[in-house]
Formats: sequence, structure tokens, C-alpha cells
Amino acid sequence: MGRSVDRELRRAAVLVLGELGRSHDYRDRADAGHGLSGFAEMQEARGSLLELVLDRDDTFVTRVTTEALLRRKDSAGLATVASALAVADLNHGDWIHTAVVDVFSIFSHDRDDAIRLCEELLQDADERVARGARQLYELLAGIDPVLRPA
Repeated sequence: MGRSVDRELRRAAVLVLGELGRSHDYRDRADAGHGLSGFAEMQEARGSLLELVLDRDDTFVTRVTTEALLRRKDSAGLATVASALAVADLNHGDWIHTAVVDVFSIFSHDRDDAIRLCEELLQDADERVARGARQLYELLAGIDPVLRPA
């Protein structure tokens, strides 16, 4: 019983955050993107997350959502960002790039782990994810992290 209840609660949270993500207030949408990033592995969250990364009205939403997805430091977060990056216009692409630099420019091991995940995503069955993973890989490869192992 516990697992199915937890799954239903997670699904309910995604639905509520998805609704918040359709708010007219950019702050609500940014909060929704930040919250939904915690559910990026769930199919139910992906559509809303992509819409928030590519928010039509305010790139603050793009920045907050992208940064939260990247801070997961896993393939679900990176795949969502890659999918958005593949179709992003120049303005959204710039804010996605800024978030990538902010998240991965400090620790070399974080950047290196993200590069490895992107290499895996290059083989993704979803052509959009694979195309965006190539762009994300190139962004990451261009970062020279501040801190490296001794």
C-alpha cells in the first residue's frame, strides 16, 4: 500500500505544480519549475517542465527551472534541458547557457559527470534529446571549472 500511495501523492504534486506553472504570474511559474524539477524522472512532469524552460513570457522562469533541473545532476534533469535546448530560440538558449555555466563552473567533477551523462544522452532514442545533448555537451566542454582535485 505504501508505494502506491506515495506514487499517487507524487502524481498529485506534479498535477498541482503543473497547474501553478500555467499561472499568469511569472513568480508562480518559476516556483512551479523549481518544484517540478524534483519530479523530472516522471513522465507526467516532462511536458510542463519543457514549457517552463521555454517560458514564452519571462526568461526568469527559464533560468530558475533550468538551474533546478541541472542541480539534480542526473540524466532526467539533463535530458529535459537537452530537449528544450534543441528547440530553444536564441534568447532562451542564452539563459539556458547561463544556468549551465552557473551550475557546472565550480567543481570539475560535477562538470565531468555531466559530460559523461551527455555522452549517454547522445544515444537517446528521442532525436530531440540527442540533438540537445550534443549542444549541452559542447557547452559543458567549454567550461573551465574553478576547483579541480588536488
